[in-house]
Amino acid sequence: MRILITGACGFVGSTLAIELTRALPGVGIVGLDNLSRPGSERNRHLVASLGVQLYHGDIRNPSDLEPLPSVDWVIDAAANPSVLAGISGPTSSRQLVEHNIVGTINLLEFCKTSHAGFIMLSTSRVYSLPGLARIEVGVKDRAFVPTDEPGAQLGLTALGISEAFSTQPPLSLYGASKLASETLALEYGGAFDLPVFINRCGVLAGAGQFGKPDQGILSFWIHSYCHRKPLRYIGFGGTGHQVRDYLHPRDLLPLLTKQMQTTSHVVERIVNVGGGLSNRLSLAQLSQWCEQRFGPHEVQSEPPDRPYDAPWIVLDSSRAHATWHWTPATSVESIALEIALHAEKHPQWLEWSGGA
Repeated sequence: MRILITGACGFVGSTLAIELTRALPGVGIVGLDNLSRPGSERNRHLVASLGVQLYHGDIRNPSDLEPLPSVDWVIDAAANPSVLAGISGPTSSRQLVEHNIVGTINLLEFCKTSHAGFIMLSTSRVYSLPGLARIEVGVKDRAFVPTDEPGAQLGLTALGISEAFSTQPPLSLYGASKLASETLALEYGGAFDLPVFINRCGVLAGAGQFGKPDQGILSFWIHSYCHRKPLRYIGFGGTGHQVRDYLHPRDLLPLLTKQMQTTSHVVERIVNVGGGLSNRLSLAQLSQWCEQRFGPHEVQSEPPDRPYDAPWIVLDSSRAHATWHWTPATSVESIALEIALHAEKHPQWLEWSGGA
């Protein structure tokens, strides 16, 4: 079997390349990356040393896909992962759409030619922003907790946000581009008899992630706290009570291998894959954890809300468990410790990776 991983020199793509190489001896891994992100050159050498066949190219350019060999599966880990992309920072709205939608179209055309399966790493941010804002929350142990009863909204369960939760816009330009890509992938799968799976991920995190305030927040926060760089609680009164669930990308491996090995056409094509309630954490709780490890460090408050933010996003991954017997294996405490050890060993990491 031969697998193409896009974004192969990014944090998620390189982690999957490493883990697949270890888990599936003899599998051929092909990697594609445009090497545009600071820090990706560091992963390039690591991934290549494992025998991954690396190509320098951009999924937005169809001609960059032409030299690639035929593969059995494509794992798409190349999308722009920032919910603020297109409205702030260096990425324009057109660049975001070209990367996340046009890039998906080009990959699906490549899959059609190779008759390859397609696995898309999507996001919890495909869920409706007004729906997320309507979740009533209180505060417990320095974190928001839902006070709504399960079922107060369709898709809001005792375990979190399920796949039945509304995807009605507005979502964010990022979320809308990912939702559109999901639809295109499923349509290509149906039209051309291609196996397609959509994995809606919680916040992916781990050591070596290129931490920035708008993406890789766990890595950014721990590295910044460790080296006494400025930190701010933004929005929701500047309290840091907003909550996300965290997932290490290596925990995706059992799910991906099962999806690539299935011969059944009667399976769920869209599943949530998040850390869930056991791996949820607020920024204030994260600061408390950092203080216990690194000592005190002041965090500033910036009370006004940012666009597209939400107080509480925790994924209910029951469907992934029922369909694929999948559950996350790495605790959020283990993820934080892994990042902390990396931060202590690499004091210049934020500068290297463009996060500072």
